[in-house]
Amino acid sequence: MGDILIVDDEKDIRELVSDILIDEGYTTRLASNSDETFKCIDEELPELIILDIWLKNSSLDGIDILKYIRQNNPSLPIVIISGHGNIEIAVAAIKQGAYDFIEKPFNIDQLTVVISRAMETSRLRAENAALRVKEIPSSKLIGSSSVFKNFKQQLDKVSSGNSRIMLTGGSGAGKEIAARYIHEHSQRNNCAFITVNSASMSADKMEELLFGSETIDNIQTGLLEQADGGILFFDEVADMPIGTQSKILRVLVDQEFIRIGGKSKISVDIRVISASSRNLLVEVEEKKFREELYHRLNVVPISVPSLISRLDDIPEIADHFINELSEAQGLPHRALSKEAIAQLQTREWPGNIRQLRNVLERSLILGSQYGEISAKELQIKQVSVSDSSLSQINNLLGLPLREARELFERDYLVAQINRFGGNISKTSHFVGMERSALHRKLKTLNVITSSDTGARVAKMNDTDTNK
Repeated sequence: MGDILIVDDEKDIRELVSDILIDEGYTTRLASNSDETFKCIDEELPELIILDIWLKNSSLDGIDILKYIRQNNPSLPIVIISGHGNIEIAVAAIKQGAYDFIEKPFNIDQLTVVISRAMETSRLRAENAALRVKEIPSSKLIGSSSVFKNFKQQLDKVSSGNSRIMLTGGSGAGKEIAARYIHEHSQRNNCAFITVNSASMSADKMEELLFGSETIDNIQTGLLEQADGGILFFDEVADMPIGTQSKILRVLVDQEFIRIGGKSKISVDIRVISASSRNLLVEVEEKKFREELYHRLNVVPISVPSLISRLDDIPEIADHFINELSEAQGLPHRALSKEAIAQLQTREWPGNIRQLRNVLERSLILGSQYGEISAKELQIKQVSVSDSSLSQINNLLGLPLREARELFERDYLVAQINRFGGNISKTSHFVGMERSALHRKLKTLNVITSSDTGARVAKMNDTDTNK
């Protein structure tokens, strides 16, 4: 039912409490001082500790043991008992993180109720932690395009440092995955990675969530304390309430804060990574975001590339998602057909990588159980990524053959080049043309490639007035 460690210097008390709890279905271990306590904990972490305040012949008293355990095992519930109980001791114990305080001589019913509630709290915390672990997105970055490689190199450069980072990019581009990649490859990877999603929190709850709260009989640690030693990730930081922004600014400056309702300053060592899909400079101009906080957070700006800028990574990303969905949800493991890959690489992705994953998940759920995933099963509206849209093909019937063929070839080759990330070698291999012949054809069609946006794309040469 549950392993409970009973720490008391009086043998009769230890054995009495043990007998009561064994009758209730618990298993127990006994310790009389701090050395025996730590030895029991090292052997196997109990699910709950009953701890006496005053311990004879012990190098540490109960409060010191409580502090040590809370520092190393903050989620372990500890119930304090003492024959010298008073309000000051109770407050001190609760402030240090004890679950509850019971005064000797204790009532058996009171003891069993407190223990039952503490064990239930411990169980719920463990379940919530397990759920959070399941929900944590992978920090694995997928891709081999030049755009992706340049992006990953930036992340590798900043991972080992301690500078604050601002990740910008469209919704679903993978900003949190990038932040987790930095954490995993940093010197803080053994400490917490705490996410604060500003867009999903109400203003009145956000400060309590960040700073924690403190009353006479209870302490709730906030996300800042939980992130101590690790990384705090502000997702969609533009949505942070303006009042909270000033307080976060003060934390960044002082590296300390006070819990809501508390008086003592708490020091923290945290690295902050922020992310936004909005233009924060515009938010600053409109007085929706504090300029000083912007400069504090935007020490190292990194742009997370959109999926449209790395279309040639789609087969690799899609294969990763199919494997992931198959393992995590038991969905059929089916490869994409060539036609399906071509369709994925020749459409727009306003929702970026998240949208691609949703399309694949829907196809695996609603599609066939066997064979390759067909283009039809993707159930997506086809839209060209070229500047001269393939929708112009609808007008081909009204053109002479030569002009219609030229229009089709131009749009087709532009779409294929963009599909392969501007790689002419891959394009020529796929369309079945020699590279030199493809270059000549592109010149004839007045198509050029450029990397103005970071990704190499094909487009019409609007400056050439001779074509």
